Amino acid sequence: MENRKLIYPFTAIVGQEKMKTVLILNAINPKLGGVLIRGEKGTAKSTAVRSLAALLPEIEVVADCRFGCDPHKRAVMCQECLDRLDRGEELIVKKRKTRVIELPVGSTEDRVVGTLDLEHAIKKGEKRFEPGILAEANRGILYVDEINLLDDHIVDVLLDSAAMGVNIIEREGVSYSHPAEFILIGTMNPEEGELRPQLLDRFGLCVNIEGIADLDERVEVVKRWAAYEHDPVRFLQQWRTEEENLRDSIAKAKEILNQVTISDEMLYLIANIAIEMNVDGHRADIMIMKASKTLAAFNERREVLKEDVQTAADMALQHRMRKRPFQKPGVEEEKIAGIISHTHPHKHEYVHTHTHIHRK
Repeated sequence: MENRKLIYPFTAIVGQEKMKTVLILNAINPKLGGVLIRGEKGTAKSTAVRSLAALLPEIEVVADCRFGCDPHKRAVMCQECLDRLDRGEELIVKKRKTRVIELPVGSTEDRVVGTLDLEHAIKKGEKRFEPGILAEANRGILYVDEINLLDDHIVDVLLDSAAMGVNIIEREGVSYSHPAEFILIGTMNPEEGELRPQLLDRFGLCVNIEGIADLDERVEVVKRWAAYEHDPVRFLQQWRTEEENLRDSIAKAKEILNQVTISDEMLYLIANIAIEMNVDGHRADIMIMKASKTLAAFNERREVLKEDVQTAADMALQHRMRKRPFQKPGVEEEKIAGIISHTHPHKHEYVHTHTHIHRK
C-alpha cells in the first residue's frame, strides 16, 4: 500500500485552481454527487485525488465490519452491524485513514457491485454476499480514471450508488443492500471519446483543465517535483503549514455548511443563468445552489454571494451545455459572467473576489 506520509501535498500542486476547488467542495459536501475532471494527460489529475485523501481526517469505523460502518450512525449501518446492536453486542471501534479506491478499467459489474451466492440463499435461506469495489469505497473516495472507457452500464451503477449512498444487488428475486457513501471522482481525456449526455448530466460538477502554458508556473512544477523526489520527507515538512491550514478550513466548512443560507434573490439569479444558458431540466439549478452554499462555507461565510453563484455555475454547467462544433473553451464562462454582470441586485451590492485555495 502507498505510504500516505509520502504523498505529494495537495497545496503544493501548481496552478489548476478550478480542479483543486472542485475537489475541496466535494470533500466538504459529499452530497454534491461527484465530479468529472476532463483534461489531457499529465495535468496532475491523479496526483490531486490522492493528495486530497491525505488531507481528509481519519474516520472511526466498526473494526471488523466489511463496509467500515460509522459506529455512531445507526441510520447508515449495514444489516450485520444493526443485528449485532440488536443482540446487545458492543461494536469495537478503530480509526483509519480515508481510503482512495481505484476502479480498474476492465472491471465487470460483479467486481463493482459484489456477488450474491444464490444457491446458498435458496438452500439455507441465508444471504451470502461477497463485497465488491463499492463496499471498499464506502466512506472514502472512489477514483475512476478514464471513466469514458468504462461500459455505460457500469458508469450508471456508480452514479446511482453515489447519488443514493447505498448499493442494491438484485439477482433472481434475491436482494441485498449495503451502505456505499463515497466521493466519486471521474477523470477522462476528451480526445479518447466522450460520455453520453445522459451520464454527463448525472455528475454533480465538472471542470475542464488544460496543461500549464505560463513559463514561470511550468518551471515551478519541475522545481517542486524535483525537490519532492529528492527528499519527500523534507518537502512535506515545508508544506506542512499550508496543508494543516487547508485541512482546518475543510473541517470548519463542514461544521458551518448546514448554517449557510441562500436568498431568493440568489435563487432567481441561478434560475436566470440556467434559462439563459439553455440547460435542460432542473438538476443544474439544484447543483449550482448546493455548490454555491458549499463555496460560501469554504470561505467562512453563512450567506451565498454572487461570486459563489458565478463559480458554482461554471462548475455545474460545463458538462450540461450543448456544445457547438469548433467552439472554443471558456465561452460558457464568459457568458455566465455576462449574465451575472447584467443582473442588478435589488438588496445588496457585491464586490467580486476570487476563491483561493491557499490561505495566508
